[in-house]
Amino acid sequence: RRRAERRCGTSIAREPAPERTAKMSLDFSETYKRTGPTPVFSPDGRFLATAVEYRLVIRDAETLTVCSISSCLDRIHKIEWHPDSDHVLCACYKRGVVQCFSVSDEKWTCLIDEGPAGCVHARWSPLGTHILTVAEFNVRCSVWSLADKSCVYLRQPKHADRGIEFSPNGKFILVAERRECKDYVSIVSCSTWTTAARFQVATTDLADATWSPDGTAIAVWDALTEHALHVYRPDGTRLSSYKPADGAAAAGV
Repeated sequence: RRRAERRCGTSIAREPAPERTAKMSLDFSETYKRTGPTPVFSPDGRFLATAVEYRLVIRDAETLTVCSISSCLDRIHKIEWHPDSDHVLCACYKRGVVQCFSVSDEKWTCLIDEGPAGCVHARWSPLGTHILTVAEFNVRCSVWSLADKSCVYLRQPKHADRGIEFSPNGKFILVAERRECKDYVSIVSCSTWTTAARFQVATTDLADATWSPDGTAIAVWDALTEHALHVYRPDGTRLSSYKPADGAAAAGV
């Protein structure tokens, strides 16, 4: 047939070959029960922590086999891994306690009981040597040392889950405060846990504050009703401010 086509000088257009679509196969594991917070992978990706009522279940991230099971005093509301991927923080806000467990050492445990003050937020410090808890009504922020079991109180934080942030090098922590209907920012040294600086900021209702990546400046911004942002040095010197022109619509920051 090809010879005949060549002799006649004709050509026949052939239909293009159909495109092949790549097929992707997915493997799904069995379903496992969990309650409360979303399961959290360890920083190194080796483990998966899940909460089942008052039990903390640690599974291997690859095989999902159970590595350890630890019991808390009440229902778990928050799970957070230590930077070393070996210790896990469990916050039981209803009971006002925080418990920590170790994956490699089942005998190691830690219990923090805030008592009548209660607990509405808990987190690790960047180095994992301290645990921060915030009491109900933002009465205080407690800094618990895992090395010597000491505790330091940071008074009157404005917010529980924001406005409390460590500097990029971990040497200082800023705490947004509300005193006498005015907003303040305190800079606390993490080596001595003493106040290095405290200054009033020009916000009407401070929403949050954060460090610059190099740790040389602090940005604070107002709530949604006020479209304003201010930048300060850690010693309280104002570097710049931003507010929309008069009459401009405020959409918040």
